[in-house]
Amino acid sequence: MRVLMVGLGSIARKHMAALRTLDPTVELTAWRSSRTGASVEGVRDVYELPLDGGFDFAVVCNPTSCHADTVKALLALNIPLFIEKPLFSELGHEELLEEIRRKGILTYVACNMRFEDTLQYLHDHVKELRVNEVNVYCGSYLPSWRPGTDWRNGYSAREELGGGVHRDLIHELDYIHWIFGNPVRSRKVLRSVSSLEIGAVDYANYLLEYPGFTASVVLNYFRKDYRRTVEIVADGTTWTADLAAGTVTDETGRVLFRSAQTGDDDYLAQMRAFVQLVKQKATTCDNDVFEAYEVLKLCLE
Repeated sequence: MRVLMVGLGSIARKHMAALRTLDPTVELTAWRSSRTGASVEGVRDVYELPLDGGFDFAVVCNPTSCHADTVKALLALNIPLFIEKPLFSELGHEELLEEIRRKGILTYVACNMRFEDTLQYLHDHVKELRVNEVNVYCGSYLPSWRPGTDWRNGYSAREELGGGVHRDLIHELDYIHWIFGNPVRSRKVLRSVSSLEIGAVDYANYLLEYPGFTASVVLNYFRKDYRRTVEIVADGTTWTADLAAGTVTDETGRVLFRSAQTGDDDYLAQMRAFVQLVKQKATTCDNDVFEAYEVLKLCLE
């Protein structure tokens, strides 16, 4: 297997580890934007797009603000594209999406949380419930994300690079869209007023209206005691998925489901599913660029 990497940051390392687990002989080539970047062991660097590289697919995980230009350039290769979330840093790329559709290129936007078995349990079993209310919360502390670095200078803190908690944690909007579909109406509050002193959004609050219930999604960068939960209030019961603990419990505390996953199992499952699609020469899949663009509209409109 031959794979072209665009971006070699922390998320790229997870994807490369998954690829090497699936195929220890995988050949990795990085299309670099600068000759000053540090090389990565086992990865060949190139500085121009290798049009005759014979790659099986490309992995796009450079800054979100670069995704649109990168994807446009990669279309010349006519190979499948695995694109790290979020798809773009802003809306308005309909012509690019139409070109992807016209060329029939397989695309997948990487939302690894769809492969967390706790969320898969909700996805598969929520149909058993008459849902009245959904409350989603993710609070984490940006300075602890990458120890030893100044969080103010990182991608997440910089609006111009496509950062901001609403984009970084688009996972929450994505899995609500995956489980419940598109809402009929949505409203949002985006702010940057915490003591983190960053230019990008550090607090986001979404209200998503569905025909039979309303979902609230709250995201922030400033909570030191990490919390990531989904609460489903239904007729006769309340289910709470604790994504940090890997459990789903009911209102009595009874455990309905306990995750068996560890480490980066979700990244491995995600890459395995995509590689299988590539081998099958598929042209469509769940969370392709068209579905991901609908989620991006929820995030930004």
